[in-house]
Amino acid sequence: MAEQFSSEEQKVLSRFCSNLDKPVFVLLNLPEVVKGALFSRYSRSSKSLRRVLLDEFINRPEMGFSEIVGEGAKSGVEQAVAIQKAEEFYNRVLVGYGDDSVAELGGAHIACEKVSNIASKVLEDSRIGLSPLEKSTRYVYFNKKEDGKYLFYREPEIMSSEHAELYESTCNLLFDTYSELLEPVKKYIMDNNPREGDVSERAYNSTIRAKTCDILRGLLPAAALTNVGIFGNGRAFEYLITKMYASPLSEIQMLAREMQAELNKAIPSFVKRAQPSDKYGARTNSYLVQTREGMERASHSLLSNAKIEASDDVVLVDYDENADVKAVVAMLYPYSHLPLSQLRTIVEKMSKEERAKVITEYVHRRENRRHKPGRALENIYYTFDILGNYGLYRDLHRHRILTQERQELSTLHGYDVPSELKEAGFADKFEKRMHEADSAYRQIAKEMPKQAQYVVPLAYKLRWYMKMNAREAFHFTELRSVVQGHADYRCIAQKMYLEIKRVHPSLAQHMKFIDMSRGERLERLGAEKKTDKKLKELEKKA
Repeated sequence: MAEQFSSEEQKVLSRFCSNLDKPVFVLLNLPEVVKGALFSRYSRSSKSLRRVLLDEFINRPEMGFSEIVGEGAKSGVEQAVAIQKAEEFYNRVLVGYGDDSVAELGGAHIACEKVSNIASKVLEDSRIGLSPLEKSTRYVYFNKKEDGKYLFYREPEIMSSEHAELYESTCNLLFDTYSELLEPVKKYIMDNNPREGDVSERAYNSTIRAKTCDILRGLLPAAALTNVGIFGNGRAFEYLITKMYASPLSEIQMLAREMQAELNKAIPSFVKRAQPSDKYGARTNSYLVQTREGMERASHSLLSNAKIEASDDVVLVDYDENADVKAVVAMLYPYSHLPLSQLRTIVEKMSKEERAKVITEYVHRRENRRHKPGRALENIYYTFDILGNYGLYRDLHRHRILTQERQELSTLHGYDVPSELKEAGFADKFEKRMHEADSAYRQIAKEMPKQAQYVVPLAYKLRWYMKMNAREAFHFTELRSVVQGHADYRCIAQKMYLEIKRVHPSLAQHMKFIDMSRGERLERLGAEKKTDKKLKELEKKA
């Protein structure tokens, strides 16, 4: 039987609950800190959530609830006062509660605009609790100017040094060449890929634009400004900002201060410990800075004389030798009542054919790549060392159910030249800019190696490793090998699959949705055709 509320209680609650008579409902029109506090009280009460909201929040004048969520707080000043009241409210309610878990119960959307492609990776490094989305180099041209200047980050330490003119001129030349080649490259693509009768003008133009951007993005320096939108919970934001305060780059530190200031207007109680003036923030900042500096000293002491050896762009450096045993044990475990150790002994005595049958039974019903294999595959791990251009790294960096660590961006590993630029006769101009950027990087890096990263174009290669379980490997390789993907990361995903197939063929045979084709010259065309079909269906419904 549904909980009963008086007519007056119903009137009050209807503003904050999506329904009053069902066991599942959504909270509405409440500040994030109030929702966090409400859920926390709810966890220590025998009452329903609606009753806790009424009895302990709304009907207790000393809580100041009406001042926080009352009607009419429209102006910026009134909203600021309401947020302050909410923070005081939060602190009163949660005396004796653990702050960390509570801070996961409220969140915020934040936009970080005009940040560099160095800063954007820092913003997107977090794996849990934050969901970022970045301005695309595939769908947006980066040739605009503001006040006569290209949009790239003028790094303060470089701009106040003897390298200022070199830095600015190098970035300007990269943007100049990007801008100059937009139309010639676009024309080359159109001439070699004329629109066919079954392709709409919208789909064709969108595909040509994406292909042009894909080819030329390697000219953009890491200093190129982008926009990042992030949704996340308070706890995740607090740790992100804490790490950013400890960065050696002034842009990241400044961005941390700006994010702290803006989040203080929405979820102040959840991010207050991030600031260096806070006891927790200060200690964590010191820990992070000292650890980084200590490891830099250790690396210099131990590795400074080591020469970089040549390597393939995808190297499987570590993997589980007995993957099929681990997989089958984990697959059978939830369907038995046996201890894990006993089950392992039984599986080890099985023949390879018997284990293969279990694996097939577990995964063979997948009909598309969105049908994820079960968690049993999370018991098997692979570690890949990857060498790829910074542009493709930006795409693959988005995957979070794995461990990724990157080295600093540099020009030490060379760069990639898109094949289309070679075919169209523009490779010489492209390579000239790469050589100029390399020279600028090396000059700046002698004094400021970290700041020198900003002048490195996206075509230059970066080294990073990825450690992932087999379940993520299914998802990663099947998604990143799709025909509409960028050719650079498709190649990486395909090579990763081949390495898995080499060491674990019994698992790899079930990665049914890997696309090993060379792909289309216009990668996005198929996807754009599907978009046209959806648009027509929407028009029919309208």
